[in-house]
Amino acid sequence: MENVILIVHLILALSLIGIVLLQRSEGGGLGMGGGGVMSGRSAATALGKVTWALAIGFIITSITLTILAAANTEGASVVDRITDAPVPVAETAPVESGTTGEDLLPPAPVGNAPLVPQAAE
Repeated sequence: MENVILIVHLILALSLIGIVLLQRSEGGGLGMGGGGVMSGRSAATALGKVTWALAIGFIITSITLTILAAANTEGASVVDRITDAPVPVAETAPVESGTTGEDLLPPAPVGNAPLVPQAAE
């Protein structure tokens, strides 16, 4: 069902693009050049009516796909699915026997030596 609606949605989108490109330009932004969206007179051409029909169909299929997608979710957060996933364990280098954790640390600074090397002046 969802695939059929998705195919219809894609056909409507491509058809809407084609119909809009076939219409003549009236000039000006937002239809200011002649009767258009901003005036009281609506376009009564066949292409205008087909454009409205395709746009309404596109909006209906968009809303339908959104409702179907929301119904198919499990209700769990994406973060919950990430925390439930098994964490891969990284392999570490073998430690020689007889060494302690202190042997693996870098040497401590001597006296008043800075922890971070200072830039040469």
